[in-house]
Amino acid sequence: MVIMSKYKHIADFRTAKLATLFLLFLIAVTNAACAQQKEWLHFKPDAAKAKGKKVVLVSGDEEYRSEESMPMLAKILSSHHGFETVVLFAIDPNSKQINPEYQKNIPGLSNLKDADLMVIATRFRELPDDQMKHIDEYLKSGKPVIGLRTATHAFNFAKESKSPYKHYAYNEQSEAWKGGFGGLVLGETWVNHHGVHGKEGSRGLINGLEVEAKNPILMGVKDIWVPSDVYGIRNNLKGARILVFGQPTSGMTAESPVNWQKTIMPVAWTKDYQIPGGKKGQVFTTTMGSSIDLKSADLRRLIVNATYSLVGLSSAIKEDLNIDPVGNFEARMFGFGTYEKGKYPKDYQ
Repeated sequence: MVIMSKYKHIADFRTAKLATLFLLFLIAVTNAACAQQKEWLHFKPDAAKAKGKKVVLVSGDEEYRSEESMPMLAKILSSHHGFETVVLFAIDPNSKQINPEYQKNIPGLSNLKDADLMVIATRFRELPDDQMKHIDEYLKSGKPVIGLRTATHAFNFAKESKSPYKHYAYNEQSEAWKGGFGGLVLGETWVNHHGVHGKEGSRGLINGLEVEAKNPILMGVKDIWVPSDVYGIRNNLKGARILVFGQPTSGMTAESPVNWQKTIMPVAWTKDYQIPGGKKGQVFTTTMGSSIDLKSADLRRLIVNATYSLVGLSSAIKEDLNIDPVGNFEARMFGFGTYEKGKYPKDYQ
């Protein structure tokens, strides 16, 4: 009986030890998942409002404060409209803080695997292969894309780069990928500032033909003025539907008169895209879209409407969809080096 008791004691000790090791393993896995989760934001809608659609918003630009605008849009889409949203940031791998000037790291792009829409507002990123592959796979699937402002020049790779994705660079010259991601997918790459940067804003001129055609993306959109200048467009955007034209304004306020000395340029359009080896998909592009631009309720409405349209929910678009920011939205003026230092993704929760 003493021997049996001894063996039972040993067995109990081993069981307790295994249980402790398993518990420590679970804690380690949970901590790792939490640490990883801190590198991006994830908003889940109320079950009663849920649309069953997932939108991934990718920030990462040095100038136009997409680290502010993407969380704001994500919260509108989640809280008011029932979309599950994920917001990704340019993260300094050492401090784990948001650093738009660090061009080689946007954690969480694997969220694109089950996404229904990608909203991208990056500028001159040179992401590692294991991150670029998620964007490449997403685009090959033909899923929809919304490109904002600097997304026309979303990527840039050094000449000596060996990346299999270097053709995504804004200055790609090959026939199959001319203009890179911007040129092939969105419809235009970086050209120039058609308006005077920092001195002229943009007056949005709604395309009356598209309004008459009852294009749902323009439903309820009445008037757009933004402080970001009009980008130049070189391509003829063949096959695109121009929704809004941009006229430079002689000044940086909504009351500034338009500059009639300059021609209008397309500033918002939709089109089909298809990358080599991929399926056909749809995009909505606007060269407006800095954080301060999104103070414009009509621009927010345009983007929310485009979200509904691109995920196949055009019939749900109404003129009075709620496009109010959730909580305070204090947009910073665009500019290099103006991002708020020391911020983590959770600070935009």
